[in-house]
Amino acid sequence: METKIKAGQIYKHYKGDSYKIISLAKSSETEEWMVVYERITDITHNGWKVWARPLAMFLDHIDKSDYKGPRFEYISE
Repeated sequence: METKIKAGQIYKHYKGDSYKIISLAKSSETEEWMVVYERITDITHNGWKVWARPLAMFLDHIDKSDYKGPRFEYISE
């Protein structure tokens, strides 16, 4: 079941850190939907906390030798 992405939801990145959705936004250049999110844990990263990523990439699946699955996994509202 796919969850509709919206502000306030928590997702876990496949590398370990958790992120809170701030907003969806549209690129002023391409009009592509973007996800704006903030890191809320410091397991594998530190430094910059707020990020933006194209929606399609946010929803993408990773296919590496050590991991196969979603880039971000829905955790909670």
